[in-house]
Amino acid sequence: MEIAVELLVGLALASCAGLRAWLPLLMVGLLAQRGYLELHPGFAFLGRPDALVVFGAATVLEVLGDKFPLVDHCLDAVGAVVRPAAGAVLLSAMFVSMDPLPGLALGLMLGGGAAFTVNAGKALARAKVSAWFPAHGGLGNAAVSLGEDLVATLGVVLVPLAPWLAGLLALFLVLGSAWLVMVFIRKGGRVLAWLSARARCHQILS
Repeated sequence: MEIAVELLVGLALASCAGLRAWLPLLMVGLLAQRGYLELHPGFAFLGRPDALVVFGAATVLEVLGDKFPLVDHCLDAVGAVVRPAAGAVLLSAMFVSMDPLPGLALGLMLGGGAAFTVNAGKALARAKVSAWFPAHGGLGNAAVSLGEDLVATLGVVLVPLAPWLAGLLALFLVLGSAWLVMVFIRKGGRVLAWLSARARCHQILS
């Protein structure tokens, strides 16, 4: 039961890392430093003052930069690597009662996978918002970005207060993101089939 709760909490944090890489790391470090959250000894560095300074500076840059259209594209490109890595670290850090090696392996597979899926779903949602509101000068993306900040913050806050609610939020984020990715893949397959059919028609007519 203890490992199940640790897995649930870790997945919640990893899902939040799919939205924001540094904000969950900063908040987890602060919670651990204040004694509200227990970390595996191998990840105790997350609560060190020097680590919190780095996480804090990176969080400010990520949160503010994500509100500007050109900057957010660069952050998303970097985040495609950083966010799954943050998800893996956060999930591994929650396995307090597990040996480091299997905890790290699960962190890489499950935590990195959850963060990667949520990050992919987030990118697709952003693309849809840009398509729906092309004349708003990036205001649509800024509003979505603010919503992502709030969801990521809520997810981390729920971890010490109501881990089961945090787990439900993680389930919603991962399944919703996976659904968006599947829809995109199916539509992409139909578009490729349509383009291929058009190319064959042109060959026959010519």
